[in-house]
Amino acid sequence: MSNYYKTKTIRTYVSDGTGAPKVQTKTVTIGGPGGSSIGFTPSSDFGDFGNFGSRGFDDFGGQFKIDFGDSFGGKGFGFDIGNKGGSRPSGGGSRSYVIGGGDADPGRRTGGSTIKVVAPPTDPDPQPKLAGRPTRVLKKNPFVGLKFQNPDEIRAQCLREGILFEDPEFPCVDSSIFFSRSPPRPFEWKRPHEICDNPQWISQGASRFDVRQGELGDCWLLAAVASLTCNPKLFENVVDSRQTFTENYCGLFKFKFWHQGEWQEVVVDDRLPTYRNQLVFMHSTEKNEFWSALLEKAYAKLMGSYESLKGGSTSEAMEDFTGGVTEMFDLQKAPPNLLNIMLKANERGSLMGCSIDADPGRVEAELANGLIMGHAYSVTSVVLADIKTARVKGQIPLVRVRNPWGNGSEWKGAWSDGSREWSLLTEDEKQEHGITFSDDGEFWMSFQDFTANFQKLEICNLGPDSLDEEDLSNKKKWECFKEHGAWIKRVNAGGCRNYLDTFWTNPQFRMTLTDVDDDDNDDMCTAIVAVLQKDRRKKRKEGLDLLTIGFVIYKLEDPNCGPLDMKFFKYNPSVAKSPTFINMREICGRFKLPPGSYAIVPSTFEPHYEGEFLIRIFTEKANVSGEIDEQTSLDDDVTGNKLPDVPKERTEPTDQERAQADALKQSFKRIAGEDMEIDAYELQEVLNTVFTKEFPFPGFGVDTCRSMVAMHDGDLSGKLGYDEFKDLWEDLRRWKGVFKEFDKDKSGNLSSYELRNALNHVGFHISNRTFKSLVMRYSNKNGQIDFGDFIMCTIRLKTMLTSFRGHDPQNTGFAPYDIDSFIQTTMYS
Repeated sequence: MSNYYKTKTIRTYVSDGTGAPKVQTKTVTIGGPGGSSIGFTPSSDFGDFGNFGSRGFDDFGGQFKIDFGDSFGGKGFGFDIGNKGGSRPSGGGSRSYVIGGGDADPGRRTGGSTIKVVAPPTDPDPQPKLAGRPTRVLKKNPFVGLKFQNPDEIRAQCLREGILFEDPEFPCVDSSIFFSRSPPRPFEWKRPHEICDNPQWISQGASRFDVRQGELGDCWLLAAVASLTCNPKLFENVVDSRQTFTENYCGLFKFKFWHQGEWQEVVVDDRLPTYRNQLVFMHSTEKNEFWSALLEKAYAKLMGSYESLKGGSTSEAMEDFTGGVTEMFDLQKAPPNLLNIMLKANERGSLMGCSIDADPGRVEAELANGLIMGHAYSVTSVVLADIKTARVKGQIPLVRVRNPWGNGSEWKGAWSDGSREWSLLTEDEKQEHGITFSDDGEFWMSFQDFTANFQKLEICNLGPDSLDEEDLSNKKKWECFKEHGAWIKRVNAGGCRNYLDTFWTNPQFRMTLTDVDDDDNDDMCTAIVAVLQKDRRKKRKEGLDLLTIGFVIYKLEDPNCGPLDMKFFKYNPSVAKSPTFINMREICGRFKLPPGSYAIVPSTFEPHYEGEFLIRIFTEKANVSGEIDEQTSLDDDVTGNKLPDVPKERTEPTDQERAQADALKQSFKRIAGEDMEIDAYELQEVLNTVFTKEFPFPGFGVDTCRSMVAMHDGDLSGKLGYDEFKDLWEDLRRWKGVFKEFDKDKSGNLSSYELRNALNHVGFHISNRTFKSLVMRYSNKNGQIDFGDFIMCTIRLKTMLTSFRGHDPQNTGFAPYDIDSFIQTTMYS
């Protein structure tokens, strides 16, 4: 044991994932040469260490922690030691804030301390889908750690300890820069005060000239950052200009990004990749200004690495800076009111970007007019300039564009820097619109030349997530609905309308438009629909890239209908759809539709591709939207609780089935004996003599037959009488017929996509959540369900739903169970 120099109290948040975290206050002893320490935090009182040594670990629980100090690079490890449970490495969802230690460069280390925080769930739906069972959501969620980095707590700890923050969630290692290869040369991570003498957060105000591209192919991001500087309020929300390198400085800076539906604060330390004391990636024109470089680092952290930022669309970053929704315009097919759209967008502070399609044979090739192909530009202003000369008087629309390279690669045509067209404007007019000329990457074009030479325009409309109440005082507010969803293989990854057999299984969302737009003479409603695929940049290191996605909109005659089946899509045309299916993060479309209810079906282009998504619906007036679903239930005629005025539909048995019934009756009497009752083993013998002749399967297993008995065994006898057996046979006959009907290729298997329809045909109504659980439980990895598994599924569904109905006679959807009734229902089924 080391000598103990001081005692420290640490608050630890502990959660099992099912409720609010508990706060524990623990005391550890630290000290020794160079900050080394050994400490044990008990979960029970066992007296002194001598007593502990005689009794051993078995009787106690707690945390054993070792820090080796400076001489070993500040590394350490810990164990959770648990009551009779032996010892295990600490972890299991915990996260550590390593400040001034850990994997840092020991040459620059200024101290060592660790705060261990066990984080509660952070998923939009944090609770497990099945309550009380472990969930893998947190383990798979790549954002768990950064969501619980509290900048105020970290700053207070750093200032108290007199150390600089080193971010364990985005360490200064090569994999934070490149995930697919090693850096081309050795980069050195340095803090701003190691690069220059007087580092500034923002020098003389933030402007679009603070953004210069480095060695990374993320011009799309730079174009959005340049646009962001043109809107001071949006910029302040993302960057927070109050941060400094002097007051309360601890090497920590924070940013705020809109991330997949929610605003997320991202914390970074201020160590930046350099080569020969020069910043490698995004930087400012001013050598001592660092807000833009650290913004890029924070965004790289959110996406997983700097390399994850290579290649993209300006719209991605625009949305992440504003929470808005981006519309794409093909300038070769521009709407007639495009100029008016751009003028209004400029007035509202919307972010805009433009580009020319890349030449497949060349990277960022420069055209004779000075524009770069495959390169993202910012649109920083759109104005109507007054022309006043002796012979000409009027207005000309001008567009100001910026190349994020920030150099002389500019437009060379009319209205370019120093061109003769500028003589048509007075000096006052130039000053009013901020018109200057220099080789800074920014230039002006006429609107006509802009639409003729660029091919794509992106406009990020600011929605409710972008604007506060003060902003909205003189502006119309978009009404927004948003919901998270997923395409899951075997369940609802159905592909586009080309794949009709599976298209209908995709997630479906209802949109109800009630009030027409103001000042609309056509009595129509405007709706902007956007589908965003989640986490794809973060998952590039796993070999995953963007999916090809789109959506289709259908008119609903019944606004209260359940999930739409294949027949609906076969016989009903769509009324609107996304502009295209494309491998971009988000696909968006603006539509004018009459009031009514609509179904929106987002999908991947091809079936069987998995991914999570966020759907957003923006309307000028309030809309009623939500996922199309139905409540899990069982028709009354199936349970036997037939309503008086509802005829009980039964299909007449075929001659073959009558013969089977007679054979089963004789077999039953032969096996049952005098008491006329059979158990699960005897039932297995009776049924398999019939069904193995009709289906290519090995027969019902004894577990399936136990479930059959349990379905009709209300007195827990473990046996069936002949009357109960007849009811069972009636169910099996109906279920067998439906299985054959949906086994279209006669393979003896159902597609998991068809399971819902097959169950509907025998009286089951299944919610989306329940359907997913059934597919996961009863289908194989190829999405097939054999006859035995189908029968087991229907038996257990009927048993559970009949039992639930008995506890919920008013059909409220809620049923009280005591512990024994619950266990009997779930275990004996």
